[in-house]
Amino acid sequence: MSRENNSAKQHSGDKDKTRRKFTVRMQKKLLVLFALFLLVFIGLGVRLFWIGREKGEQYSKQVLSQQRYDSITLPFRRGDILDCNGTSLAVSEKVYNLVIDANVMLDKEEYLEPTLAALGSCFPQLDMGTIRSYITEHPSSRYYVPLKKLTYMEISAFVAMQNDTAKDAEGNPGPGTYIKGVWFEEEYKRTYPNGSLASDVIGFTTSDGIGMYGLEEYYNDILDGTTGREYGYLNGDSTLERTTKPAVDGYTLVSTLDVNVQSIAERYLSEYNEEYTNNHTEGPGARNMAVILMEVNTGNVLAMASYPNFDLNSPYDLSAYYTEEEINTMKETDIDSYYEALNAIWRNFCISDTYEPGSTFKPFTVAMGLETGKLNSTDTFLCEGSLTVVEGQKPIRCHNRVGDGTVSLEKAVATSCNVALMRMAFRIGADIFAEYQRNFNFGLKTNVDLAGETRTAELVHNADSMGPTELATGSFGQGFNVTMIQMITGFCSLINGGYYYEPHLVKQICTTSGSVVENIEPRVLRQTISESTSDLIRQYCTATCDPDYPGATGKKARPAGYKIGGKTGTAETIPRGNGEYVVSFMGFAPADDPQIAIYVVLDRPNLQDQSTGTAQAAIIARNILTEVLPYEGIFMTEELSESERKELEEKKLEDTIRYAPSVSDGDAGGEPSQEDPAAGENAPWMSFQKDPATGYLIDPVTNELLDPETGYVVGNYDAIQ
Repeated sequence: MSRENNSAKQHSGDKDKTRRKFTVRMQKKLLVLFALFLLVFIGLGVRLFWIGREKGEQYSKQVLSQQRYDSITLPFRRGDILDCNGTSLAVSEKVYNLVIDANVMLDKEEYLEPTLAALGSCFPQLDMGTIRSYITEHPSSRYYVPLKKLTYMEISAFVAMQNDTAKDAEGNPGPGTYIKGVWFEEEYKRTYPNGSLASDVIGFTTSDGIGMYGLEEYYNDILDGTTGREYGYLNGDSTLERTTKPAVDGYTLVSTLDVNVQSIAERYLSEYNEEYTNNHTEGPGARNMAVILMEVNTGNVLAMASYPNFDLNSPYDLSAYYTEEEINTMKETDIDSYYEALNAIWRNFCISDTYEPGSTFKPFTVAMGLETGKLNSTDTFLCEGSLTVVEGQKPIRCHNRVGDGTVSLEKAVATSCNVALMRMAFRIGADIFAEYQRNFNFGLKTNVDLAGETRTAELVHNADSMGPTELATGSFGQGFNVTMIQMITGFCSLINGGYYYEPHLVKQICTTSGSVVENIEPRVLRQTISESTSDLIRQYCTATCDPDYPGATGKKARPAGYKIGGKTGTAETIPRGNGEYVVSFMGFAPADDPQIAIYVVLDRPNLQDQSTGTAQAAIIARNILTEVLPYEGIFMTEELSESERKELEEKKLEDTIRYAPSVSDGDAGGEPSQEDPAAGENAPWMSFQKDPATGYLIDPVTNELLDPETGYVVGNYDAIQ
């Protein structure tokens, strides 16, 4: 036999030995083991089936109950919005939704009637028939909300009854023992304590707490917080444990708005509207009317008011402007018009609407020429009532059809001479004109911290698109569009030395406890003109409001006791010749040291001749400044005339009168006079101690600082320490 055959036989024998190792006995044992496992699984299956049939509902209730009560979302509190003095403008109040768990209420027969009785006694607004029907028809319901946004006072009686589970002296359980299946879901409700005050600036929130318009939208992520959660679970000893991830509240905004200044501005807009509603045609006093007050040297907006406005607590209420029938018609037949009507009252005219500025732009044109050397303060220009810009085309007229004659730069601004401004613009040229418009931020966003600012890039000419006519009309504020926030921000740079501050409405971001997270400091973006040019612009604008300056257009804006500067504006809307105008006044006070700028715009005032509405804009500015300046601690710069004193007394503005220049001489007071023999070196105040830091005299009785030459009060000694 060969070696190969022997090897094959040996290999085959080994396989037989391996097969013989898995014996019959082993096979029997495996079969028995398999049978045992099968019996175990059958037993478990039977047990699970029995549990599901007999106790499945009970276990389901326990699981769902833990999901409802032991895993709870904790709402965050949206941050408040405050004015600069800490007055609340927008707050979030905790409210409660009443939740009925029918499943739990029906868990035991003795729960239903006591619970319904307690609900009926504590919440009379509930229709208990409806509640009972719902519970009966939906026995497995775990979340039914019949009442929302209840205050704690409204739920406190029920909560006290629900918690009264202690047994009495006779061993009877308290009523709360049988009140089951009712709980209160916490959330927050956004409220606005001042109603419609500053509505366009503040904005509002949706039912989901999302900011819409104004500060609410712009700072939505800052005001929002983070929801928390409370978890329930069983530990290794089968004991219920709880862990809480607390909610993080949103930050609070401290705005630059002053509620008192805002209220004054809105009051005078409202008075104007009441006086001129249905004056010439049926309708409000103007299509739009608005006011901005800004700190000249910071860019802080003290007030931003406009009409129409709306109640922040009821932002969808149009009843102030439409009848119920008109509102229902819009909703039923033209829903788009309904939302257009809402958008019209929600839009902030001060930042969202554009218009031609008119003659309020003239100081900008003059500043361009002075800054570039194209104009000199001694220059004069001839006005003959009109100017032909392009041969063969209709001449462009001045408001004075007979002409102003030879006018200086100051007179051109004070009397608002169009022809003089056009001649200046031709000297300046389109390239410089377009460059400086951009330098003053026209055509660009100011980036004010409000939602809804309009871009005006396509509404301002560049050098290439600016022909002779566009340059001529642009010199007096026509042919391009601006927003109010652009105008007043640029104007502040004209009069404060040339410093262009970014406008803003929030100065601090704080935690709910008051800790400051961020201070938003005034931010200078650029210097538009030199201080010497700024000095001249202030001079020209002061002449515009000087009651003794012949032909000055801003005389009616001067408040009693104050020298101010400013410029009027009248812009004819397109198409030209339609008789509709946007009229305005922009000013500052005091004239020598500007602290506050004001801008009033009336869009198509309800007058037979709308172009005369400039006077109404100036009067509104006068009325507002008359109250705001003394409130801001800005002392009068002029002696009051008898008529002015009577005017203030009639308006009952005692605070304003108090700021008139006065002399302090112990218990006596009065106005100094050059004819007073006690003036000069013999004046009683000359014996007062001098403050070495300022050179002023210190009144020992009132601690006021006095000018040694006049005796006028210039400040308080304590305030400067």
